[in-house]
Amino acid sequence: MHDIRLIRNDPAGFDTALARRGVAPIAAGLIALDERRRATATELQLGQARRNEASKAIGAARTAKDEGVAAALMAEVAGLKARLPTLEAEERELATALDARLAILPNLPLADVPDGADEEENALVATHGEPPAFTFEAREHDAIGPALGLDFSRGVALSGARFTLVRGAAARLHRALGQLMIDRLTGRHGYELVVPPLLVRDEIVFGTGQLPKAADDMFRTTEGHWLIPTAEVSLTNIVRESILAEDELPLRLTALTPCFRSEAGAAGRDTRGFIRQHQFEKCEMVSITTPDRSEAEHERMTQCAEGILAALELPFRRMKLCTGDMGFTAARTYDLEVWLPGQARYREISSCSTCTDFQARRMNARYRPTGEKATRFVHTLNGSGLAVGRTLVAVLENYQQADGSVAVPTVLLPYLGGADRLEPA
Repeated sequence: MHDIRLIRNDPAGFDTALARRGVAPIAAGLIALDERRRATATELQLGQARRNEASKAIGAARTAKDEGVAAALMAEVAGLKARLPTLEAEERELATALDARLAILPNLPLADVPDGADEEENALVATHGEPPAFTFEAREHDAIGPALGLDFSRGVALSGARFTLVRGAAARLHRALGQLMIDRLTGRHGYELVVPPLLVRDEIVFGTGQLPKAADDMFRTTEGHWLIPTAEVSLTNIVRESILAEDELPLRLTALTPCFRSEAGAAGRDTRGFIRQHQFEKCEMVSITTPDRSEAEHERMTQCAEGILAALELPFRRMKLCTGDMGFTAARTYDLEVWLPGQARYREISSCSTCTDFQARRMNARYRPTGEKATRFVHTLNGSGLAVGRTLVAVLENYQQADGSVAVPTVLLPYLGGADRLEPA
């Protein structure tokens, strides 16, 4: 959510920044609508003040036996009482219209974000590790997985397309990966473990920016709750409508939860396999911090996710997303892409974004700097540490063996009772 005061102060700069995200100039229209709202609000305030002043004067006129003045004042008060409700309604309508127009505008990109239309124009930051060399033709995970417990056919039979039943060795690996992620984030990096609600209200998904723009990408219950598309929604909103002390920050929160996405904009993409599901598990990281620390926090969060990939000895690279590929709330995003030998390409496994104060304004989440009376908006950041299903896919493909078995990464041995190989059924 953008601050209309900042738009008034630099309309040209606002339009220039939004143009980088493909949005046509809009500042002039927003300012004109705000001027109408402010003029109406001023007229309302003056009218209320005059009504109160005239009401008091009626008593004084009657005390002075000046019935003519009293009658005139009473007529004026009656007119104001008839006019003020209309002004109140107009002011509410204009404020609602302004908020609605601001609510659909994406966050402004930071200066170092590359311009571009789509993922083809993302910038490579760094590459880590070497893709494995096989003496046999590498297979994709949907060919390896069924013998290990990725039951695609029964998942579809139970729930339809983009659902998978995970059982046996694959289920144990899936659970081990999620536990590894939580253990590293809480034990090594100081994130607080949270078990958040999976069903949330409208204002919660509005606060993190999924509403109103991404309503079609989410599932909604018949009772009006939304199934979370990511634990970012629940975790970030923990600080909504709050004023935090500066010494409480940064807050670092993590959760391993199911996530639910309708994939409305992904028709025909990754319909095979375990890459793009309606239901999946993800380990989420959320940081709430001060503006002066958010830059360092973004790097720290990204390194936390990278550390998990490095511990699993999976080849990966860091990409800086261009303006056309960033999410709605992001001011900058780093994507981590893992190498998948079966596809012979890198695929996204984590996104780490700084949202500056964009979400905080929508949630009214603030902090009070030490020694100051005034409050400021916090900065919010979120990232995947990691998507569990995609990590499972990466392990299957990178650790596959010629006989159909899958070697277990060393770091996972304690989570699998020491078993160093997953054998096909």
